[in-house]
Amino acid sequence: MKHIEIYDTTLRDGAQQEGISFTVTDKLKIAQKLDDLGIRYIEGGWPGSNPKDTEFFARAANLKLKNAVLVAFGSTRRVEAKASGDAGLQALVQSGALAANIVGKSWDIQVRRVLETSLEANLEIIYESIAYLKSKGLMVFFDAEHFFDGYKSNPAYALRTLEAAAGGGADCLVLCDTNGGTLPWEGAEAVKQAAKKLDCPLGIHAHNDSDMATAVSVAAVKAGAVHVEGTINGYGERCGNANLCSIIPALQIKLGLRCLTKAQLSKLTDVSRFVSEVANLPPVSNLPYVGNNAFLHKAGLHVSAMAKWGESYQHIDPDLVGNNPMIVVSELSGKSNIIFKAKELGIPMPPRGKEARMILDQVKHLENLGFQYEDADASFELLLLRSQQGYKPPFSLVDYMVVVERHRRLPSAYDIGSELLAEATIKVRVEGRVMHTAAEGNGPVNALDQALRKALLEFYPGLSKVDLIDYKVRILEGSSGTGSLVRVFIESSNGRVQWRTVGGSTNIIEASWLALNDSMEYFLIKLDKKSRR
Repeated sequence: MKHIEIYDTTLRDGAQQEGISFTVTDKLKIAQKLDDLGIRYIEGGWPGSNPKDTEFFARAANLKLKNAVLVAFGSTRRVEAKASGDAGLQALVQSGALAANIVGKSWDIQVRRVLETSLEANLEIIYESIAYLKSKGLMVFFDAEHFFDGYKSNPAYALRTLEAAAGGGADCLVLCDTNGGTLPWEGAEAVKQAAKKLDCPLGIHAHNDSDMATAVSVAAVKAGAVHVEGTINGYGERCGNANLCSIIPALQIKLGLRCLTKAQLSKLTDVSRFVSEVANLPPVSNLPYVGNNAFLHKAGLHVSAMAKWGESYQHIDPDLVGNNPMIVVSELSGKSNIIFKAKELGIPMPPRGKEARMILDQVKHLENLGFQYEDADASFELLLLRSQQGYKPPFSLVDYMVVVERHRRLPSAYDIGSELLAEATIKVRVEGRVMHTAAEGNGPVNALDQALRKALLEFYPGLSKVDLIDYKVRILEGSSGTGSLVRVFIESSNGRVQWRTVGGSTNIIEASWLALNDSMEYFLIKLDKKSRR
C-alpha cells in the first residue's frame, strides 16, 4: 500500500486565521494530540519571528512524541545576506528541530516585484539556503511559494526553482497554491510535469480561496505527490488551508492509500473537536467526515432507508473516522424517524401501530408553534416518554406569575442606576402536595428558575447540581414586531452531562418556562432517579 506523508501546519498557517491566538501551552497540547493521531510532521511555527514560537521550540524539547517530527518554518535567506550569516536561517538551526521548511519564490513576477531581485539571483538564494541547512544536519522541505501561478506565468522558470532546491539537497519539494486559485486538473498537470523533470519527492500545499484545496490536494496525490500539507479543520488565513480532516480519509478510504493506521484514523473526529476547542472556536457542524452533521439524517425517506440498510445515505461508515450517525426529528420527518429515535433511546414504539403517527403529528403541530426538536433531544425524549401509558411526571405546574418592576431614580430613559426587581410566584404539584413558593431573580427567567427550585428541592435535592449554561432566544417571524413567535433553547448541565430543551410561544416568558420545565423534568427522570425520596 502506497504511503502518503501527512504534514500538519495548524500551529503556524492555521494560527493565521482571524480569531485564533494559540498560547504556547495550547500549541504544545495540540502537538501532542497530533502525534497521537499519527501525523508524520508537525510544523511548530517560525522561530525568531516572534517570542511565542521561539519559546514553543524550547519547551517542545520535553514533548514525548512517538510518531511525529517537529518542523521549524522559515524563509530563504535575505537577498543581501549570506546563508551562513542570515538570522532567519540561524534561528532554524538553533530551534532544536530536526527538520526545517523554508519558503522561497517560484513565480517570476513575485521574484521581480516583491523580492526585488533577478531570476538568477533567486535560484542562487534557494540553492544556498537549502544547502546551508543540510550542512547543519537538518531535514529540509522546500515550500515553492506561488508555484502554480508561477507555472502558468513561466513554467520553465517555476520548474528551475524546484531544480535549484533539489540541487541544494531538499528532501521534499512542496508545490504551493498560495493564492488558492488553482483548479484540480491544473494542479494535477503541473505536478505531472514536475515529476517528469525531477527525481525528488513532491508535496502539495493548497489554500482554499476557490473552495478547491481538498480537491487540488487529492488530485496532486493522484498525479504523483507523496506529501500533503494542511491544517486541522482547514484553519488558515483568508478562506483557510487544505483541510486534513477531509484529505486524510479521502486518500485512505477512497483511494486506498495509507496515511494513518486504522486505529489512528478513528481518532480523527476527536482531534478535530479538540483543536476547535483549544482554538476557542465553535466546531463547524457541516464539515465532511468529522462534523456533527456529517452523518445526520432528517428527511423521512432517508431515515426509512437507513433503517433497512445503513449505507443507503452514507458514503462511508462513520466509525472509520470516529464519528456517529445522527437521526433528528422535525416537521420534515416521517414515522421512521420517530421509530428510529425511540429505538435508539430504548423507548417502546411499535413499528406498525398508530403511536408513531400520533407523535409525528404532534411534532409538526408543535414546530408550527415555534418548537424545534432537532437541537433539543431532551425535549423530544420527554415527548416520547409522555406518550407512554403510565408515565408520571415528577412535578406538574398549577400556575405561575412573574412581576418585573423598575424603580427610576433619575429622569432618563437610559438610567443605568435604576433598580430592577423580578419576582416569580409559582405553584407546582409534587407527590400529591401543592407547593406555593416565590423567589426573586436578576430577570424573569432567573426568578422562575429560583422559584421552581425552591418548590422542588425538598423532594429532589439533586436539583442543586443543575446549572443553566446557555440560554438562547430566536424570533421566528418578525412581521408581528414585539408580538412575534419566539423559540427559546436552554442548555443545562449537572457537571457531567449536558442536555438541551426547547419552548415556543408568542410570549417569551411562556416559551422560557416550557424549556425550563423540560430541563428540570428531564434531569429528574433520566439523570437523578436516586435523589428522589
